[in-house]
Amino acid sequence: MEAVDAVINTINGFLWSKFLIVILLGLGLYFTFRTGFVQIRCLREMWRCLLEGVGVKSEGKEISSFQAFCISTASRVGVGNIAGVAIAIVLGGPGAIFWMWVVAIIGSATGFVESTLAQIYKVPKGEGAFHGGPAYYIENVLHMPNLAKLFSILLMATFSLVYNSLQANTITLSLEASLGWDRAIVGAVIAILVAIIICGGAQVVAKVAEMLVPVMAGIYLLITVVVIFMNLDKLPAVLGLIVANAFAPQAAVAGGFGACIMNGIKRGLFSNEAGEGSVPNAAATAKVSHPVKQGLTQAFGVYVDTLVICSASAFLVLLSGVYEIGGKVTGIALVQKCLSSEVGGWAVYFIALMITLFAFSSLVGNYYYGEININVISEKKAALYILRACTVGMVMFGSVASLPLVWDMADLFMAFLATTNLYAIARLFPRAKIALSDYLRQRREGRDPVFDPRIMPDLDGIRAWGIDNEK
Repeated sequence: MEAVDAVINTINGFLWSKFLIVILLGLGLYFTFRTGFVQIRCLREMWRCLLEGVGVKSEGKEISSFQAFCISTASRVGVGNIAGVAIAIVLGGPGAIFWMWVVAIIGSATGFVESTLAQIYKVPKGEGAFHGGPAYYIENVLHMPNLAKLFSILLMATFSLVYNSLQANTITLSLEASLGWDRAIVGAVIAILVAIIICGGAQVVAKVAEMLVPVMAGIYLLITVVVIFMNLDKLPAVLGLIVANAFAPQAAVAGGFGACIMNGIKRGLFSNEAGEGSVPNAAATAKVSHPVKQGLTQAFGVYVDTLVICSASAFLVLLSGVYEIGGKVTGIALVQKCLSSEVGGWAVYFIALMITLFAFSSLVGNYYYGEININVISEKKAALYILRACTVGMVMFGSVASLPLVWDMADLFMAFLATTNLYAIARLFPRAKIALSDYLRQRREGRDPVFDPRIMPDLDGIRAWGIDNEK
């Protein structure tokens, strides 16, 4: 088993430290320039599109734009937003946060492209419901069904099963350490709650995400704001430290400038998931009048994940001043130590609560990606029931297991997912650009943009916008 783990680690080391980072950043920059910096010039429009979906009541199995946004945010906002940031600071120094911000801004353009394509090529599923994502545009537009099926299998295995076992593992370990609760009992409760939610169907998942995400993010950001105001005099110095160390890391940073950049980039990429092929699955489910609306909404989600929530964790650590570059205390333990130094011992329990909320929201969002992709493999109801049973089973397994090898396997699967999706969106990018130009033209004319699929080079694969190629 150790030999297998060593091989997987070697492959992951190459893929995530060199190959994928170069491609993700390269394509992100390409999309940024080709769209005229859409993630910056359309920032106000992103906010408008996000607010437009808030409070919209859905009918039948419809999912609103804001609900789709919450599903994707539930999945990508997880333990990594707390522990991962602390690890990046310990390994790369405060300057790693600067590069985390940079990669979020670049990645937002990639997030826009993949989510817009997912909307253009989504597939109606009846009663106002839609499915879509990389597997759908790979199969229906690029006409590579075997690659689409492989992508779906990898995504279901990674998110619905492996990642969910890891999230459950994090919850039970945290509650055992902070409250002394039995992991098996906690795991059984989590498994039951997850079963109730996912068996209610996509709309129930969407409503739970819509309720949970704003609450958990709001509570976490609130305590961060309190800490910032308690240390308002230190804030300019911390911001200066982040920028200065981005280009001249402290001597304690092992690996120097390269380690600073690498840790910031990896934290940004892993956290916001831009380009990895997961978020488009949620983006495609929304009912909107134009694909670009959801593309902009999901691009804004990259900012929420990294520039807001990850930055909150960074400020908690840096303002406290109790961190040590290259030190042994890192991850969740470091965040607990930093917050405790500011607000008292109850911070240990607060962080445990936040971990539980963040990880549980990820359980719900991760499962949903699997439900969307199961139809690429099989349209039979039995396949969906098997996926739900396996998801609940993996939640229970992860609650009591030790999972170092599973983490490595998950990273490997995610690398394959990202490579497949990046290939697809690189080929289909011109279509997303056409949609963006059409949307902005209609906005300049003072209209609420409505998508006409005839603006595309062809109607191949377009099935949810008044066109059904199967008829």
